[in-house]
Amino acid sequence: GRGFAFQRRQKVERQYRKLLKKRRKVHSQQDDQFTDTYPEHLKHLYLAEEEKMLKKRRRPPDDAVLSEEKLDKAVDFVLETMRCHYTVLTQGGGENKAKIIFFSPEESGVTTEGTFKKKTSNQKAKEEYEKIKAERARKKEEAEKRKQQREEAQRLYKQKKMEAYKILCKKTKKGQPNLNLQVEFLLQKIQQNT
Repeated sequence: GRGFAFQRRQKVERQYRKLLKKRRKVHSQQDDQFTDTYPEHLKHLYLAEEEKMLKKRRRPPDDAVLSEEKLDKAVDFVLETMRCHYTVLTQGGGENKAKIIFFSPEESGVTTEGTFKKKTSNQKAKEEYEKIKAERARKKEEAEKRKQQREEAQRLYKQKKMEAYKILCKKTKKGQPNLNLQVEFLLQKIQQNT
């Protein structure tokens, strides 16, 4: 007759057919995904966005060809930013005020001075990161020290246990426990505790 194996085989075949149907549905949905169908209530937003993108593609940018003036301005800006060499903290201002002294490459003297009143968010984030990094390193070192101390204590404990075991396990020639050594060991233990 038809036993449990036949029924199991039919069940597996049904599951396989279901899986194939699901895959066909997924493929048809993926094909539909690339057609321009939008939900009715949002259709005007999608169409406006699409028009905006098409206009950007068609129209060349205004500053595609840089003129001489723009190039000169860019060179001046780069040179101006390159002149800054270092920052000097003011004594009265604390953290929030700093003087920046600019040097010109042609002249050896100081040309201009500027002051910053607040740190940028990037500087604050870097300082915060450095603090967190230092804290993590400190915690890691402490954990490593504790681990080494614990391992050392365990090693000493095991060594003492092994010595005690060796003394207590010694036997006489006839195989009896050596009571003299056991009594001496207990005496030493009592003397150490007092």
